[in-house]
Amino acid sequence: MNMDIKNTIKNIISNPSAFFLKNLGIKQTIAKNTFWLVIAEGISSFLKFILIIYVARILGTTEYGKFAFAFAFVSLFAIFSDFGISQITTRELAQEKDKERGFPNILSLKILLSIGALILICFGSFFITLDPVIRGMIWILGAYIIIGSFSEIIYAFFRARQKMEYEAWAKILQAVVLTGAGFFILFNFPSVQSLSLAYLFAALIALIFILVFFHFKIYQLKLGFNKNIWHGILVMSWPLALTGIFGAIYNQIDSIMMGYFGQIVEVGWYNAAYKIIGATLIPAGLISISFFPILSKLFKESKEKLQKSWDYYIQLMIFLILPIVVGGMILAPKIIDFVYDSSYFSSILAFQILLIMVVFYYISNPFFHALIISNQQKKVFWATFFGAVINIILNLILIPKYSLYGAAISTVIAFICVFSLLFWFTSRFTFLKPLNFKLLLNFIKISLSSIAMYLVVSQPIIYNLNVVFSILVGVLVYLVALVFIKKLTILFKLNL
Repeated sequence: MNMDIKNTIKNIISNPSAFFLKNLGIKQTIAKNTFWLVIAEGISSFLKFILIIYVARILGTTEYGKFAFAFAFVSLFAIFSDFGISQITTRELAQEKDKERGFPNILSLKILLSIGALILICFGSFFITLDPVIRGMIWILGAYIIIGSFSEIIYAFFRARQKMEYEAWAKILQAVVLTGAGFFILFNFPSVQSLSLAYLFAALIALIFILVFFHFKIYQLKLGFNKNIWHGILVMSWPLALTGIFGAIYNQIDSIMMGYFGQIVEVGWYNAAYKIIGATLIPAGLISISFFPILSKLFKESKEKLQKSWDYYIQLMIFLILPIVVGGMILAPKIIDFVYDSSYFSSILAFQILLIMVVFYYISNPFFHALIISNQQKKVFWATFFGAVINIILNLILIPKYSLYGAAISTVIAFICVFSLLFWFTSRFTFLKPLNFKLLLNFIKISLSSIAMYLVVSQPIIYNLNVVFSILVGVLVYLVALVFIKKLTILFKLNL
């Protein structure tokens, strides 16, 4: 056990409230923020996931397909309500606390953008579908998405101060309310329209809570209308806004295009697979949120510390992603059967294809944030723009022939293209060094541990267990193998 771990445990035992509620140092702050975000995302994602499982089972593939199609459509427009200003707000306030004085102007800008995005959603609904039920869902879910997006600007303030525990409490509240309202609807008024209203109700409750708390405990809410501040924020944020738009395209366009082509059932199958994929992406999002303020701060303070923290960021991503993908590939049929039922077996291959995308999603995150903290947002925009174009072209070719499997392949290729460009841009336009011997060595260790996990889990005696036990055995084998390989490495070094 190294000294950092010993000190961390000692601090938790001696003063747990300080450790989990105060910022005491770089590693402790990252650990604290990650802890709270893990708690929030763990609880909220679990509750939402359980709800979606029952939605898919009770409403069936067709009705669930309608809901997924409407949700994908409104999600495509959500970026217009943010326009990249949340990430810019976190970066700017983390680097210079005095800029908090301009927050009222950012808040008013957010309100205007949200109103504009909702108008676009309602207007676009008349062109994407002739079904009045789906169109009504689009309006309701549009309001839900916009309210959720508005909360992000408050979360951006918390992240800049590195106080993610406040964000965690709000997200847990919303998830609890949504799950309670959702199950009430499913068991009493089962329909996709009623379910949409449950989503909207939960978002409203969470927003009221977070605004009241923010106003009385953190920063007095007020609006400002300084056009110079608006201009400055938008000049910095527009590349991120376009990045978000194109990112949403290659995340949501698959479902939208299948729905437009009349493949509603296939949308249900595809989104059933994508919901599980979404659960695997949660750790990457949590780690990224925790690292971003720290990296933004270190960019101004120390290149050496920034490189060290960024290397640690990449190593964490590799540590998580390889066993997730290897285990997911092996256990895909059992996972789909456990989560849904036999009517969703067509989701299995799509799930396995999308797992390849997860690899590139994880390892792209450090490069994405490296460019943002280096004020290279335009490079991120070009990478996502290229990915979106590739995805649309491939969808037009592959979806008519291969339906959801063509959509999954298109998504994977798009993510590979985006990662390749982000890697190249980071190497060329930042002072960070993406590759080093230590990273390569860790990759080899993690790969060998993942292979050991595969060999054990693929054995019939383990594979035929309940899928939860199979996963637990896989995790245990992976961790034991990793510790064993690290011990061997240390002994090898000593012998040299």
